[in-house]
Amino acid sequence: MSSPVFLIWPLLLLGGLVIPGVRHVMAIEIKTPGEVEAVNGTDVKLKCTFTSTHELSSQSVTVSWNFRPLDSKHEESVFYFQETPYPPQHGRFKGHAVWSGDVSRGDASITLHEVPPNFNGTFICQVRNRPDVHGQNGEIFLKVVNKSSLSDISLLAAIVGGACGVILLIFGIFLGVRFCRARRMEHDFEMQPSESESKRKDPTVCAPEEAVHLRLVKKKKESVSSDDEESEASSGDDEEEDDGEEEDDDDDDDDDDDDDDFGDDDGGGDD
Repeated sequence: MSSPVFLIWPLLLLGGLVIPGVRHVMAIEIKTPGEVEAVNGTDVKLKCTFTSTHELSSQSVTVSWNFRPLDSKHEESVFYFQETPYPPQHGRFKGHAVWSGDVSRGDASITLHEVPPNFNGTFICQVRNRPDVHGQNGEIFLKVVNKSSLSDISLLAAIVGGACGVILLIFGIFLGVRFCRARRMEHDFEMQPSESESKRKDPTVCAPEEAVHLRLVKKKKESVSSDDEESEASSGDDEEEDDGEEEDDDDDDDDDDDDDDFGDDDGGGDD
């Protein structure tokens, strides 16, 4: 009968060989978005990325895309890649599925052109990189809608963006008003010296209040000058009348002297 010690060594050796192999087989990891929404008649990209502990090359990597409709558990082939893309030659995906990946960079994505409503369902991305031939597949649920619908995050982003836009618009208007006021004040300040200089250069320029005052002074002067002229005219007439009276008195005196002389002459003759 063999000793138990001799039985343990083969088990340890077998475990050392199997465990690394299991680690290598399970090393491949596939990542896909859980759900994708597309508008009817538009193009949509089904993104599938993977990582592997082994070197990636088009010779060692194989990619398979399958589709499971909503009303069926049967899977349909969508796309296949091994060294070169193999698009579908028949079925609902013919002319719709094209290769969009790069296996050397760990990308196994495809693009669906002009998706119709019957593309609603689950798309399965399966990647193998020998010797990593086992791993969990990636799944994408595609929802085809008639028009794009906003999610809660998109709606919140739209509200926040709109609010920010309104705030920026108000701030811009405020800055514009302040700038216009500053320019206007600067313009008025520049115009004030020129106006004062023009007033200094032209003494006839005056304010409306000063013009009214000057008119009143002018009218007063005209009235005073007219009164002076009338008084001068009246005084001139009086002087003429006085001169006339004096001349009459002189004439009377002359006549009296003549009469006296004539009387003396007569008396002498009598003698």
